[in-house]
Amino acid sequence: MEHNRKYLVIIERGEDGSYSAYVPDLPGCVAIGQDTPEQVKCLIQEAIEAHIQGLVEDGLPVPEPITQGEYVNAPAA
Repeated sequence: MEHNRKYLVIIERGEDGSYSAYVPDLPGCVAIGQDTPEQVKCLIQEAIEAHIQGLVEDGLPVPEPITQGEYVNAPAA
């Protein structure tokens, strides 16, 4: 297994104040309900590792990381 893949992780804050994260290039790979961004980052890292390991064990291809992200300025309302 290749060790230098770098996946985009999206972190969102819910209305209840908890943090969740997902990986667009690994459908179903999520971490939810954490109190801080740091906690959800740790949990999503573990989720990515487990997700990829599961794909490999099942003989399925591991998707390449192709999604990119960037902040873009928007005009003030």
